[in-house]
Amino acid sequence: MFKYDLHIHTSETSSCARVSASDMIKIYKSEGYQGVVITDHFKKFFFKNSEGNTWEEKVDDFLKGYRAAKEEGKKQSMDVLLGMEIAFMEYDEPGNDYLVYGITEKILKEMPNLLELGIEGLSEFCRENGLLLYQAHPLRKNCRLVDINLLDGVEVHNGNPRHDSHNDEIQKIAEENNLKMTSGSDYHELGDESNGGIITPKRIRTNEDLLRVLRNSEYELYY
Repeated sequence: MFKYDLHIHTSETSSCARVSASDMIKIYKSEGYQGVVITDHFKKFFFKNSEGNTWEEKVDDFLKGYRAAKEEGKKQSMDVLLGMEIAFMEYDEPGNDYLVYGITEKILKEMPNLLELGIEGLSEFCRENGLLLYQAHPLRKNCRLVDINLLDGVEVHNGNPRHDSHNDEIQKIAEENNLKMTSGSDYHELGDESNGGIITPKRIRTNEDLLRVLRNSEYELYY
């Protein structure tokens, strides 16, 4: 069986994170995980402050945490995948965050208007490109659960100890509406590790593997 954390932030990219990608990988290796999905914050705030001039350069800035984690992952025989946690601050949903799985560097560099889509546009975009879209911590303070028809699923366990994400309540909603469910630590700092994830008999080496495992529900929630 293999254990993966699906909600990870790195200090190289997410300003709210306190641990470098390299150190995080070493910690997760010691905690018995086979891999992680890097879901750094994809927000207008980041790109306004990026050192890059062109969109491609800004995306390269965004990928620093993922790439550092990927490099350390090779040394530790850990599987490191690219994801993102996207937010549309200007669309009357200031607290809402969405986890996108299956995203690639190529897709990011070809979509300079991604942050203009809003949740309805993002939902359509994900389905057109074979990506999976989950709402992160939907019942946390200042968040609201969007139309579930726009989503592939919801994060029913968010392990961040500094927030009350009402995990039991959102899991009940997910079960009642037959939504796919995920679990993640929402890792930002020391002490957040091993607070969530999935356990699967399938090793997840690529985004294609991840999408297949999630779509086929070939996993158990870990928390």
